[in-house]
Amino acid sequence: MSAAQPDGLAVDIVVTNHDYGRYLGGAVASAIGQTHPRVNVIVVDDGSTDESREVLRGFEGRAEVVLKERGGQASALNAGIERCSGDVLLLLDADDVLRPEAAERVAAAFEADPGLAKVQFRMAVIDASGRPTGATKPTGHLLPPTGDARRAELAFPFDIAWLPGGGTAFRTALVRRILPIPEADYPHCGADWYLVHLSALLGKAAALDQVCAEYRIHGSNGYELESPRLDLDHVRDSIRYAGATCRSLEQLADGMELERERPILSLSDLANRLISLKLDPKNHPVADDSRTSLLLASRHAVKRRFDVSWPMKALFFAWFLAEAVAPRRPANRLAELFLFPERRRTFNRVLGRLQRSEGGRIARLD
Repeated sequence: MSAAQPDGLAVDIVVTNHDYGRYLGGAVASAIGQTHPRVNVIVVDDGSTDESREVLRGFEGRAEVVLKERGGQASALNAGIERCSGDVLLLLDADDVLRPEAAERVAAAFEADPGLAKVQFRMAVIDASGRPTGATKPTGHLLPPTGDARRAELAFPFDIAWLPGGGTAFRTALVRRILPIPEADYPHCGADWYLVHLSALLGKAAALDQVCAEYRIHGSNGYELESPRLDLDHVRDSIRYAGATCRSLEQLADGMELERERPILSLSDLANRLISLKLDPKNHPVADDSRTSLLLASRHAVKRRFDVSWPMKALFFAWFLAEAVAPRRPANRLAELFLFPERRRTFNRVLGRLQRSEGGRIARLD
Protein backbone atom coordinates (compact mmCIF):
# COMPACT_ATOMS: atom_id res chain seq x y z
CA MET A 1 0.00 0.00 0.00
CA SER A 2 1.26 3.48 -0.86
CA ALA A 3 0.41 4.75 2.64
CA ALA A 4 3.23 2.56 4.01
CA GLN A 5 5.88 4.38 1.98
CA PRO A 6 8.42 6.02 4.32
CA ASP A 7 8.32 9.23 2.28
CA GLY A 8 4.53 9.59 2.50
CA LEU A 9 1.81 9.50 -0.14
CA ALA A 10 2.69 10.11 -3.78
CA VAL A 11 1.40 13.42 -5.15
CA ASP A 12 0.65 14.19 -8.80
CA ILE A 13 0.53 17.88 -9.77
CA VAL A 14 -1.38 18.53 -12.99
CA VAL A 15 -0.64 21.92 -14.55
CA THR A 16 -3.04 23.01 -17.31
CA ASN A 17 -2.19 25.77 -19.74
CA HIS A 18 -3.59 27.67 -22.69
CA ASP A 19 -1.73 30.75 -23.91
CA TYR A 20 -0.31 31.67 -20.49
CA GLY A 21 3.29 31.40 -21.63
CA ARG A 22 4.33 34.50 -19.68
CA TYR A 23 3.31 32.82 -16.40
CA LEU A 24 3.80 29.14 -17.30
CA GLY A 25 7.46 28.87 -16.33
CA GLY A 26 6.78 30.09 -12.81
CA ALA A 27 3.89 27.68 -12.35
CA VAL A 28 5.84 24.62 -13.54
CA ALA A 29 8.93 25.60 -11.55
CA SER A 30 6.79 25.89 -8.40
CA ALA A 31 5.40 22.39 -8.99
CA ILE A 32 8.84 20.89 -9.58
CA GLY A 33 10.29 22.69 -6.54
CA GLN A 34 8.13 21.01 -3.91
CA THR A 35 9.72 19.89 -0.64
CA HIS A 36 7.74 16.62 -0.68
CA PRO A 37 9.96 13.77 -1.92
CA ARG A 38 7.27 11.94 -3.92
CA VAL A 39 5.96 14.39 -6.51
CA ASN A 40 5.22 13.83 -10.19
CA VAL A 41 4.50 16.87 -12.38
CA ILE A 42 2.32 16.60 -15.49
CA VAL A 43 1.89 19.68 -17.70
CA VAL A 44 -0.91 19.72 -20.28
CA ASP A 45 -0.72 22.38 -22.95
CA ASP A 46 -4.17 22.80 -24.47
CA GLY A 47 -3.43 24.03 -27.98
CA SER A 48 -1.48 27.18 -27.09
CA THR A 49 -0.56 29.57 -29.89
CA ASP A 50 1.83 31.77 -27.87
CA GLU A 51 5.32 30.98 -26.57
CA SER A 52 4.06 28.29 -24.15
CA ARG A 53 5.53 25.29 -25.95
CA GLU A 54 8.92 26.94 -26.19
CA VAL A 55 8.77 27.53 -22.44
CA LEU A 56 7.92 23.87 -21.84
CA ARG A 57 10.98 22.67 -23.74
CA GLY A 58 13.03 24.04 -20.86
CA PHE A 59 11.38 21.53 -18.49
CA GLU A 60 12.00 18.37 -20.51
CA GLY A 61 13.14 15.56 -18.23
CA ARG A 62 11.77 17.26 -15.12
CA ALA A 63 8.05 17.14 -15.93
CA GLU A 64 5.86 15.04 -18.19
CA VAL A 65 4.65 17.35 -20.95
CA VAL A 66 1.43 16.62 -22.83
CA LEU A 67 0.81 18.61 -26.02
CA LYS A 68 -2.73 18.47 -27.37
CA GLU A 69 -5.11 20.33 -29.62
CA ARG A 70 -7.39 22.95 -28.07
CA GLY A 71 -10.21 21.24 -26.20
CA GLY A 72 -10.89 23.38 -23.15
CA GLN A 73 -10.18 23.03 -19.44
CA ALA A 74 -12.16 19.80 -18.94
CA SER A 75 -10.34 18.17 -21.84
CA ALA A 76 -6.95 19.26 -20.48
CA LEU A 77 -7.73 18.03 -16.96
CA ASN A 78 -8.97 14.69 -18.26
CA ALA A 79 -5.76 14.26 -20.25
CA GLY A 80 -3.62 15.12 -17.24
CA ILE A 81 -5.47 13.08 -14.61
CA GLU A 82 -5.46 10.06 -16.94
CA ARG A 83 -1.66 10.01 -16.56
CA CYS A 84 -1.68 10.21 -12.76
CA SER A 85 -0.51 7.20 -10.76
CA GLY A 86 -0.14 8.63 -7.26
CA ASP A 87 -2.37 8.90 -4.21
CA VAL A 88 -3.07 12.64 -4.16
CA LEU A 89 -4.01 15.03 -6.96
CA LEU A 90 -3.12 18.72 -6.98
CA LEU A 91 -4.37 21.01 -9.76
CA LEU A 92 -2.50 24.12 -10.82
CA ASP A 93 -3.57 26.71 -13.38
CA ALA A 94 -0.65 27.98 -15.43
CA ASP A 95 -1.07 31.52 -14.13
CA ASP A 96 -0.93 30.48 -10.46
CA VAL A 97 1.94 29.33 -8.24
CA LEU A 98 2.33 26.68 -5.53
CA ARG A 99 4.18 27.37 -2.31
CA PRO A 100 7.06 24.86 -1.80
CA GLU A 101 5.40 23.02 1.11
CA ALA A 102 1.99 22.55 -0.58
CA ALA A 103 2.38 18.89 -1.60
CA GLU A 104 4.00 17.96 1.71
CA ARG A 105 1.18 19.49 3.74
CA VAL A 106 -1.72 18.03 1.79
CA ALA A 107 -0.09 14.57 1.64
CA ALA A 108 0.31 14.60 5.42
CA ALA A 109 -3.36 15.56 5.87
CA PHE A 110 -4.57 12.73 3.63
CA GLU A 111 -2.27 10.24 5.33
CA ALA A 112 -3.56 11.27 8.76
CA ASP A 113 -7.23 10.70 7.82
CA PRO A 114 -8.10 7.94 5.30
CA GLY A 115 -11.71 9.20 5.18
CA LEU A 116 -10.79 12.47 3.46
CA ALA A 117 -11.83 13.04 -0.14
CA LYS A 118 -10.28 16.50 -0.37
CA VAL A 119 -8.06 18.94 1.48
CA GLN A 120 -8.48 22.69 0.99
CA PHE A 121 -5.87 25.35 1.65
CA ARG A 122 -5.62 29.12 1.60
CA MET A 123 -4.42 31.02 -1.45
CA ALA A 124 -2.65 34.38 -1.35
CA VAL A 125 -3.82 36.74 -4.10
CA ILE A 126 -1.08 38.22 -6.30
CA ASP A 127 -1.23 40.66 -9.20
CA ALA A 128 0.00 40.15 -12.76
CA SER A 129 3.59 40.90 -11.71
CA GLY A 130 3.48 38.47 -8.79
CA ARG A 131 3.18 41.13 -6.09
CA PRO A 132 0.95 40.25 -3.11
CA THR A 133 -2.27 42.26 -2.99
CA GLY A 134 -2.81 41.54 0.71
CA ALA A 135 -5.96 39.53 -0.03
CA THR A 136 -6.44 35.81 0.46
CA LYS A 137 -8.88 33.19 -0.76
CA PRO A 138 -11.05 32.62 1.15
CA THR A 139 -11.34 36.08 2.68
CA GLY A 140 -10.60 36.39 6.37
CA HIS A 141 -14.17 35.98 7.66
CA LEU A 142 -14.99 32.92 5.55
CA LEU A 143 -14.13 29.37 6.55
CA PRO A 144 -14.22 26.52 4.03
CA PRO A 145 -16.46 23.66 5.16
CA THR A 146 -14.94 20.59 6.74
CA GLY A 147 -16.17 17.14 7.64
CA ASP A 148 -19.17 15.51 5.99
CA ALA A 149 -20.77 18.23 3.83
CA ARG A 150 -23.08 16.01 1.78
CA ARG A 151 -26.30 17.41 3.22
CA ALA A 152 -25.34 20.99 2.39
CA GLU A 153 -23.90 20.04 -1.00
CA LEU A 154 -27.19 18.46 -2.04
CA ALA A 155 -29.27 21.37 -0.72
CA PHE A 156 -27.41 24.57 -1.68
CA PRO A 157 -24.07 23.63 -3.31
CA PHE A 158 -23.12 26.99 -4.79
CA ASP A 159 -23.70 28.84 -1.52
CA ILE A 160 -20.92 26.86 0.17
CA ALA A 161 -17.55 28.55 0.59
CA TRP A 162 -15.56 25.81 -1.14
CA LEU A 163 -12.10 26.73 -2.36
CA PRO A 164 -11.61 26.54 -6.16
CA GLY A 165 -9.82 23.62 -7.81
CA GLY A 166 -6.47 25.38 -7.47
CA GLY A 167 -7.01 25.61 -3.70
CA THR A 168 -8.04 21.97 -3.24
CA ALA A 169 -6.19 18.65 -3.27
CA PHE A 170 -8.10 15.45 -4.01
CA ARG A 171 -7.67 11.78 -3.18
CA THR A 172 -6.98 10.36 -6.62
CA ALA A 173 -8.70 6.99 -6.13
CA LEU A 174 -11.98 8.76 -5.30
CA VAL A 175 -11.70 11.26 -8.15
CA ARG A 176 -11.45 8.35 -10.58
CA ARG A 177 -15.01 7.39 -9.61
CA ILE A 178 -16.37 10.57 -11.19
CA LEU A 179 -14.16 10.73 -14.28
CA PRO A 180 -14.11 11.73 -17.03
CA ILE A 181 -15.21 15.31 -16.53
CA PRO A 182 -17.99 15.87 -19.12
CA GLU A 183 -16.20 18.02 -21.69
CA ALA A 184 -19.37 19.18 -23.45
CA ASP A 185 -20.62 20.74 -20.19
CA TYR A 186 -17.42 22.74 -19.65
CA PRO A 187 -16.19 23.53 -23.17
CA HIS A 188 -13.78 26.29 -22.14
CA CYS A 189 -13.55 26.77 -18.36
CA GLY A 190 -15.44 25.79 -15.21
CA ALA A 191 -14.30 22.15 -15.02
CA ASP A 192 -13.11 22.57 -11.43
CA TRP A 193 -16.76 23.20 -10.47
CA TYR A 194 -17.35 19.54 -11.32
CA LEU A 195 -14.45 18.21 -9.23
CA VAL A 196 -14.96 20.50 -6.25
CA HIS A 197 -18.68 19.82 -5.89
CA LEU A 198 -18.92 16.13 -6.79
CA SER A 199 -15.97 15.20 -4.58
CA ALA A 200 -17.98 16.47 -1.60
CA LEU A 201 -20.22 13.41 -1.96
CA LEU A 202 -17.30 10.95 -1.92
CA GLY A 203 -15.84 11.62 1.52
CA LYS A 204 -14.97 14.19 4.15
CA ALA A 205 -13.32 17.56 3.56
CA ALA A 206 -10.49 19.11 5.53
CA ALA A 207 -8.97 22.59 5.47
CA LEU A 208 -5.44 23.71 6.19
CA ASP A 209 -4.92 27.11 7.74
CA GLN A 210 -1.65 27.70 5.88
CA VAL A 211 -1.34 29.49 2.53
CA CYS A 212 -0.19 26.85 0.06
CA ALA A 213 -0.66 28.61 -3.29
CA GLU A 214 -0.74 32.02 -4.93
CA TYR A 215 -3.76 32.99 -7.02
CA ARG A 216 -2.96 35.48 -9.75
CA ILE A 217 -5.48 38.06 -10.90
CA HIS A 218 -4.92 39.86 -14.17
CA GLY A 219 -6.85 41.24 -17.13
CA SER A 220 -6.48 38.08 -19.20
CA ASN A 221 -8.42 35.93 -16.75
CA GLY A 222 -11.26 38.41 -16.43
CA TYR A 223 -10.32 40.09 -13.16
CA GLU A 224 -9.76 43.79 -12.63
CA LEU A 225 -7.87 44.90 -9.55
CA GLU A 226 -8.97 48.51 -9.37
CA SER A 227 -12.63 48.66 -10.36
CA PRO A 228 -14.37 45.35 -10.99
CA ARG A 229 -17.31 45.71 -13.34
CA LEU A 230 -20.46 43.75 -13.94
CA ASP A 231 -19.69 41.24 -16.70
CA LEU A 232 -22.88 39.55 -17.87
CA ASP A 233 -20.90 37.08 -19.98
CA HIS A 234 -19.23 35.88 -16.78
CA VAL A 235 -22.62 35.74 -15.03
CA ARG A 236 -24.07 33.64 -17.85
CA ASP A 237 -21.06 31.30 -17.79
CA SER A 238 -21.61 30.77 -14.06
CA ILE A 239 -25.25 29.95 -14.72
CA ARG A 240 -24.27 27.33 -17.31
CA TYR A 241 -21.63 25.77 -15.07
CA ALA A 242 -24.08 25.63 -12.16
CA GLY A 243 -26.72 23.95 -14.31
CA ALA A 244 -24.28 21.35 -15.63
CA THR A 245 -22.85 20.68 -12.17
CA CYS A 246 -26.34 20.30 -10.68
CA ARG A 247 -27.19 17.64 -13.24
CA SER A 248 -24.03 15.70 -12.42
CA LEU A 249 -24.62 16.06 -8.68
CA GLU A 250 -28.14 14.70 -9.03
CA GLN A 251 -26.94 11.72 -11.07
CA LEU A 252 -24.15 10.87 -8.64
CA ALA A 253 -26.37 11.29 -5.57
CA ASP A 254 -29.10 9.13 -7.03
CA GLY A 255 -26.56 6.48 -8.02
CA MET A 256 -25.25 6.48 -4.44
CA GLU A 257 -28.86 6.43 -3.11
CA LEU A 258 -28.31 9.59 -1.09
CA GLU A 259 -31.26 11.62 0.16
CA ARG A 260 -31.36 15.06 -1.42
CA GLU A 261 -33.44 18.18 -1.83
CA ARG A 262 -35.52 18.33 -5.02
CA PRO A 263 -34.71 20.44 -6.89
CA ILE A 264 -31.25 21.55 -5.84
CA LEU A 265 -31.40 25.31 -5.30
CA SER A 266 -28.65 27.79 -4.47
CA LEU A 267 -29.17 31.45 -3.71
CA SER A 268 -26.02 32.43 -5.62
CA ASP A 269 -27.20 30.64 -8.77
CA LEU A 270 -30.70 32.09 -8.50
CA ALA A 271 -29.21 35.56 -8.02
CA ASN A 272 -27.07 35.17 -11.14
CA ARG A 273 -30.15 34.07 -13.09
CA LEU A 274 -32.21 37.00 -11.85
CA ILE A 275 -29.43 39.46 -12.71
CA SER A 276 -29.05 37.97 -16.19
CA LEU A 277 -32.78 37.92 -16.86
CA LYS A 278 -33.33 41.43 -15.57
CA LEU A 279 -30.41 43.14 -17.31
CA ASP A 280 -30.14 41.19 -20.58
CA PRO A 281 -33.26 39.04 -21.14
CA LYS A 282 -32.49 38.34 -24.82
CA ASN A 283 -29.29 36.48 -23.94
CA HIS A 284 -30.47 34.80 -20.74
CA PRO A 285 -29.48 31.10 -20.94
CA VAL A 286 -32.45 29.56 -19.05
CA ALA A 287 -35.56 29.69 -21.22
CA ASP A 288 -38.11 28.90 -18.50
CA ASP A 289 -37.00 31.58 -16.05
CA SER A 290 -39.24 34.51 -15.11
CA ARG A 291 -38.88 37.08 -12.36
CA THR A 292 -41.82 35.51 -10.53
CA SER A 293 -40.46 31.96 -10.78
CA LEU A 294 -37.01 33.04 -9.59
CA LEU A 295 -38.47 35.00 -6.69
CA LEU A 296 -40.51 31.97 -5.61
CA ALA A 297 -37.49 29.70 -5.98
CA SER A 298 -35.40 32.08 -3.88
CA ARG A 299 -38.00 31.86 -1.13
CA HIS A 300 -37.62 28.07 -1.06
CA ALA A 301 -33.83 28.36 -1.24
CA VAL A 302 -33.76 30.76 1.69
CA LYS A 303 -35.86 28.42 3.83
CA ARG A 304 -33.56 25.44 3.29
CA ARG A 305 -30.43 27.33 4.41
CA PHE A 306 -30.15 25.48 7.70
CA ASP A 307 -26.70 26.99 8.23
CA VAL A 308 -27.76 30.62 8.70
CA SER A 309 -29.99 32.57 11.07
CA TRP A 310 -33.37 34.08 10.20
CA PRO A 311 -32.02 37.66 10.07
CA MET A 312 -29.53 36.52 7.44
CA LYS A 313 -32.28 34.74 5.51
CA ALA A 314 -34.40 37.88 5.59
CA LEU A 315 -31.49 39.92 4.24
CA PHE A 316 -31.03 37.49 1.35
CA PHE A 317 -34.71 37.53 0.41
CA ALA A 318 -34.88 41.31 0.66
CA TRP A 319 -32.19 41.55 -2.02
CA PHE A 320 -34.13 39.21 -4.35
CA LEU A 321 -37.34 41.17 -3.87
CA ALA A 322 -35.60 44.49 -4.54
CA GLU A 323 -33.80 43.17 -7.64
CA ALA A 324 -37.01 41.67 -9.03
CA VAL A 325 -39.06 44.88 -8.84
CA ALA A 326 -36.43 47.59 -9.35
CA PRO A 327 -36.15 49.57 -12.61
CA ARG A 328 -33.11 48.81 -14.74
CA ARG A 329 -30.65 51.36 -13.33
CA PRO A 330 -31.27 50.52 -9.65
CA ALA A 331 -31.32 46.81 -10.61
CA ASN A 332 -27.87 47.19 -12.14
CA ARG A 333 -26.65 48.84 -8.94
CA LEU A 334 -28.16 46.06 -6.81
CA ALA A 335 -26.45 43.49 -8.99
CA GLU A 336 -23.08 45.17 -8.50
CA LEU A 337 -23.61 45.34 -4.74
CA PHE A 338 -24.38 41.64 -4.69
CA LEU A 339 -21.47 40.57 -6.89
CA PHE A 340 -18.84 42.99 -5.52
CA PRO A 341 -19.03 43.17 -1.71
CA GLU A 342 -16.19 45.71 -1.62
CA ARG A 343 -18.66 48.28 -3.01
CA ARG A 344 -21.00 47.89 -0.06
CA ARG A 345 -20.85 50.06 3.01
CA THR A 346 -23.87 49.90 5.30
CA PHE A 347 -25.00 46.59 3.82
CA ASN A 348 -21.49 45.19 4.14
CA ARG A 349 -21.33 46.15 7.82
CA VAL A 350 -24.62 44.36 8.48
CA LEU A 351 -23.50 41.34 6.48
CA GLY A 352 -20.17 41.26 8.30
CA ARG A 353 -21.85 41.25 11.70
CA LEU A 354 -24.14 38.44 10.63
CA GLN A 355 -21.24 36.45 9.19
CA ARG A 356 -19.28 36.79 12.41
CA SER A 357 -22.31 35.69 14.42
CA GLU A 358 -22.61 32.63 12.18
CA GLY A 359 -19.00 31.64 12.78
CA GLY A 360 -17.76 32.56 9.32
CA ARG A 361 -19.67 29.81 7.55
CA ILE A 362 -21.59 31.99 5.09
CA ALA A 363 -20.40 32.10 1.51
CA ARG A 364 -20.02 35.41 -0.26
CA LEU A 365 -22.50 34.29 -2.93
CA ASP A 366 -20.62 35.75 -5.89
